[in-house]
Amino acid sequence: MEKTLLLKAEIREHTGSRHAAKVRKQGRIPAIVYGHKQEPVAISLNAHNLIEGLHHGHRLMEVQIGRKQEKMLIKDIQYDYLGRDIIHVDLMRVDVTETVKVTVPIELKGTAKGTHEGGIIEGHAAHLEVECKVTNIPESIVVSVKDLDVGDSLHVGDIELPDGVKLVSPPDIVLVTCSLVAAAKSTEEVEEEMPAAPEVITEVKEAEEASSEETK
Repeated sequence: MEKTLLLKAEIREHTGSRHAAKVRKQGRIPAIVYGHKQEPVAISLNAHNLIEGLHHGHRLMEVQIGRKQEKMLIKDIQYDYLGRDIIHVDLMRVDVTETVKVTVPIELKGTAKGTHEGGIIEGHAAHLEVECKVTNIPESIVVSVKDLDVGDSLHVGDIELPDGVKLVSPPDIVLVTCSLVAAAKSTEEVEEEMPAAPEVITEVKEAEEASSEETK
């Protein structure tokens, strides 16, 4: 069951990057609320409470604006250029009975059989897009890699999803592979593979001239 977090919001009277920076200095995160054919509303949320909620896996939130509380789903989180601090959040109004499309992180579990034969596990996708009810959004999709041998791979369509969760991402996307580690080449091997140095024309010309002088 999707957890619900209660957050109190404040209406933002002004928007724009300069005003957003002021909001963040006050320990709050700028956000926008949209959905259900209502006008978007610019708000701010307590940064500490929001970040703590995200760390505990909350995706569905009960947001209080004034005296009104509404259920909202986090649709997008924007980070700073370092990818560390949250600078803006998009929230979508939802109803507990409706179905939504969301992006869920993938969590690889287990030790692949192929790693005992020199193979390494490589993940090729970090998230999946799925469709489910807002009260049934998984915190992550757990994928077991223990049966992967060297040369094996798992596609998105191979994943077993939780009950009530439907795959939206293309099923043919490669999710994870088990491959042999390429052995490092020695200096001699690298030199043998290098193409021969091109003949220097000036040296050839000088040699021909010297030979011509000797025959005179």
